[in-house]
Amino acid sequence: MVVNLSGTPRSPAVFKCNFALADSSMVAPLCPKGYFPCGNLTKCLPRAFHCDGVDDCGNGADEDNCVLSQYPQHCYCRENELECVKADLKAVPKVSSNVTLLSLKKNKIHRLPVKVFSRYTELRKIYLQHNCITHISRRAFLGLHNLQILYLSHNCITSLRPGIFKDLHQLAWLILDDNPITRISQKSFMGLNSLFFLSMVGNRLEALPETLCAQMPQLNWVDLANNGIKYITNSTFLTCDSLTVLFLPRNQIGFVPEKTFSSLKNLGELDLSSNMITKLPVHLFSDLHLLQKLNLSSNPLLYVHKNQFGSLKQLQSLDLERIEIPNISTGMFQPMKNLSHIYLKTFRYCSYVPHVRICMPSTDGISSSEDLLANGILRVSVWVIAFITCVGNFLVIAVRSLIKAENTTHAMSIKILCCADCLMGVYLFSVGVFDIKYRGQYQKYALLWMESVPCRLLGFLATLSTEVSVLLLTFLTLEKFLVIVFPFSNLRLGKRQTAVALASIWVVGFLIAAVPFTREDYFGNFYGKNGVCFPLHYDQAEDFGSRGYSLGIFLGVNLLAFLVIVISYVTMFCSIHKTALQTAEVRSHIGKEVAVANRFFFIVFSDAICWIPVFVVKILSLLQVEIPGTITSWIVVFFLPVNSALNPILYTLTTSFFKDKLKQLLHKHRRKPIFKVKKKSLSASIVWTDESSLKLGVLSKIALGDSIMKPVSP
Repeated sequence: MVVNLSGTPRSPAVFKCNFALADSSMVAPLCPKGYFPCGNLTKCLPRAFHCDGVDDCGNGADEDNCVLSQYPQHCYCRENELECVKADLKAVPKVSSNVTLLSLKKNKIHRLPVKVFSRYTELRKIYLQHNCITHISRRAFLGLHNLQILYLSHNCITSLRPGIFKDLHQLAWLILDDNPITRISQKSFMGLNSLFFLSMVGNRLEALPETLCAQMPQLNWVDLANNGIKYITNSTFLTCDSLTVLFLPRNQIGFVPEKTFSSLKNLGELDLSSNMITKLPVHLFSDLHLLQKLNLSSNPLLYVHKNQFGSLKQLQSLDLERIEIPNISTGMFQPMKNLSHIYLKTFRYCSYVPHVRICMPSTDGISSSEDLLANGILRVSVWVIAFITCVGNFLVIAVRSLIKAENTTHAMSIKILCCADCLMGVYLFSVGVFDIKYRGQYQKYALLWMESVPCRLLGFLATLSTEVSVLLLTFLTLEKFLVIVFPFSNLRLGKRQTAVALASIWVVGFLIAAVPFTREDYFGNFYGKNGVCFPLHYDQAEDFGSRGYSLGIFLGVNLLAFLVIVISYVTMFCSIHKTALQTAEVRSHIGKEVAVANRFFFIVFSDAICWIPVFVVKILSLLQVEIPGTITSWIVVFFLPVNSALNPILYTLTTSFFKDKLKQLLHKHRRKPIFKVKKKSLSASIVWTDESSLKLGVLSKIALGDSIMKPVSP
């Protein structure tokens, strides 16, 4: 309630927001202190009458210099600024004419009709985000000669009518992000003589006007990220003399003509990342002498010219992430003396920019600029696992050479498997040796190492070991499968057939590992893509030949072998279980059946640990999922050697054959033998109740041991 000079109470007619004005602007020299003039009249009124909702002057002068209007209670008034956020407004509210800021974000305003803002000539800022505005009249912004900032982002605007902004001569910022605008023309920006910043991020633009800045001579910053722009021409930025920042990432630009940026003499930052550019003209950046930041990352560039960046003397930051540079050299970056930050596809490229203070990435997950094996755990583990692998397999070879087995051909297969697994240990030892050799200075030798003959030979050795081991395990599994599932059949291999099969496995493994050497133009440096020289190949930017062949090995040969092993062991267990159910002494064989199940489980489980991570990585790479570089190091050091390290335990040290021989040796040293196992037939030392019991005993013995026996007649 406001009280006039006579003391009579007087209620305001509307909801109001009162503003106290400075003495210098409101008090005329002829009015006494505490009074204000009524415009051009000689009448003076007490200040209490100012902005009280009543026309006391008669000409409205006492109500002109304040924001007084009816508006929803959710609105917030502060001086001459009005904020109506989430106020469920369906139209622009009526407020007094001297409002300078109008925030109408997150309402339900779908249309901006003719002259909707015409009486608000003092407006400096308008915020209309998140309203789903679909229609803007050509004369909606008529009379807003003082407007400086206009936000129209996150709406449903599909087009910008010619001349829609023609009265916005002082507009400096225009934000149109996240609107379904498909095309714009020069006339769309008519009148924007003072525009400094234009943002149209997340629209659906497919092309730009022939001359973007024709109506915007002062345009300094343009952000057109995340659109569908397919091409730009030599004239697109021809009149953009004032442009200093140009963002065009995440579009579909396939080619940039050589003179596209020639007129941008003041350009300081250019972003062309995540487009479809396959080739850059040699002199594309030759006129950008003031350019300080350049981003070309995530483009499918096939070639970068050695003089591509020669004119960029002032460049401070260069982003070339995910770009393969086959012709990379120190001279390519030498002219950029001010370069302080560079981002490359792999850390090994950093050796070509020794003058740059910060080069990223500093590691590929396996190696770093200092060490071949970046992680301390990896450095220790590679020696431990190599030692376990070599010692275990050498021990098995020695034991099986000294102790005569029941089946010499099967023993020969196990020894050959150990030889293949020993190669994995040799590979890991070699990686550890070269890690020590390059310790603390790996960046200098990274490229030389990965292109060297020793690296390629190590990759060949690791591939030969894994493939021969996989094929031998499959062969041994199928051999055991025939004995257990078909115990009375003649499906057995003799010594000669076994020797031929084993030789064939080594030949196939050798050929698989050697094929990449036959056509380097197709496979590239197949074994030299990382510091550990193992061809896992999951990067989409790598050569198609390398990725395709690696895919064929791991998701072709190895996955098929893994499935054969799993299915065979499941079938074998089912066969033994079925035989146990047919015997009269089922309970007496439960223990053996559990033992068989445990043994089969650990054999399959060790294969799963070894190969499932590899299969998952390859499948994810097919789905174009980005895979961290550290995955390769963990797979190569921890998962792939699992089979090589555990095979001696699973196929020799825990078998009934080895346990029986060990018991015999122990008894020989203690006292005379208490019992003697007859060699002629396994059934001679055990009494069986019936034919099923005989079969079950034989099958259990084979499953728990490693003897591959001839058919046993009932």
